[in-house]
Amino acid sequence: MIFHFLKYLQPTHYFQLLRNDGSSIFPLVLKLPQEIIVQLEPEIKFESEKAREYDLSWQAIQKGYIGNTETYTSFEKLPIIDEYRFLRKYFHPVWVFYVLMLRIFSFKNPFREITAWKKSDDAKRNNYLKNPVQHNDWALFKSPFVEGKPFVSIIIPSLNRYEYLKDVLIDLEQQEHKNFEVIIVDQSNPFREDFYKNFNLDIQLVQQTERALWLARNHAIKISKGEYILLFDDDSRVEPDWISNHLKCLDFFKADISSGVSISALGAEVPQNYSFFRISDQIDTGNVMLKKHIFREIGLFDRQFEKQRMGDGEYGLRAYLNGYKNISNPQAGRIHLKVGSGGLREMGSWDAFRPKKLFAPRPIPSVLYLYRKYYGRHRSLLAILKTVPQSIIPYRYKKNKQMMVLGLFISLFLFPFVVLQVFISWRLASKKLREGAMIGELDS
Repeated sequence: MIFHFLKYLQPTHYFQLLRNDGSSIFPLVLKLPQEIIVQLEPEIKFESEKAREYDLSWQAIQKGYIGNTETYTSFEKLPIIDEYRFLRKYFHPVWVFYVLMLRIFSFKNPFREITAWKKSDDAKRNNYLKNPVQHNDWALFKSPFVEGKPFVSIIIPSLNRYEYLKDVLIDLEQQEHKNFEVIIVDQSNPFREDFYKNFNLDIQLVQQTERALWLARNHAIKISKGEYILLFDDDSRVEPDWISNHLKCLDFFKADISSGVSISALGAEVPQNYSFFRISDQIDTGNVMLKKHIFREIGLFDRQFEKQRMGDGEYGLRAYLNGYKNISNPQAGRIHLKVGSGGLREMGSWDAFRPKKLFAPRPIPSVLYLYRKYYGRHRSLLAILKTVPQSIIPYRYKKNKQMMVLGLFISLFLFPFVVLQVFISWRLASKKLREGAMIGELDS
């Protein structure tokens, strides 16, 4: 953890963990190229020199530095005032106060905590995403890899969405890159084989009677012919250069994974942190290209997430821990329609944190399975404290900060029911942990 207090606000973030080789994602500041250093903003008010270094390193990753600079393998303990000052620079004051309360209620010295919190209030909020690192060579880059027309396997699981799948396949017909197959694992009822006859595409159709998303993707990967796997959803729209820009990203950054950006409506604003190239902290299996050798080396998707959530989050974390370079790629965008029928909605687990029944688990057990497996009990509890109270508020208010804060207070009134829901989820996650991962292998 580059700053210790980040564990309260980002307890289960990929970058909180060291990779399997003992390295972190954060570059040694003294080894960064000078053209990157000049784009960072040093903070002179930190008490310790290490805090100044760590702050610049954190900035570099957040602002889009992508390179091979040597990284930190451990982090020194910092003065408490520097921890609070760091939080004040990059997070809303409500969350800084939240950390203060957690520290006090966990029996830290209240006088020392409040003093450090108060003394750090001279820190100014930093809009660090306003001026990201620029990759100016992208626009002029003529990728030999793209020009070589590698064969791509596009994988689409589908469930009762023929109306939207039609537009998906029309968009694929219009792609600039033509050398690809489309593997559709259709779980619809009724199944309509005749639907696929009129598309000018190389379609490999699989009828799957069991409604199971990760089974579908794993099977499609096993039968795929391409060395580049492009995972896609059945309710999305893309531009003609979509495949090309995924391939170009892999080539330009010498990357293993290209994670495309998703928006929910045509013309919608792309969130700031997804508007530029950077090391990705997620995989969205509705819009991501992976080199097939990754599946050979670390296995397929974990079927413990079947009919639940976070299977893509687990795979992204597994890939990160194994050192694969995953790039957040704003040039490979899609419109994710998030239609109200079909898909995970019909499996009953579209939202990971908002159960439909009073005595249903909160969050969905697969979420706690992921947290506990990789981050341990303490971090999982911190994640529950951070996410569960917010989930009291309906999904449509998810990005409303005021409503999220209101959720914290409402959760106090619902506390007994929420505790019961979390207990149910914890118990079911324990069962998954005892059973172990269900990760199949891809033959060489």
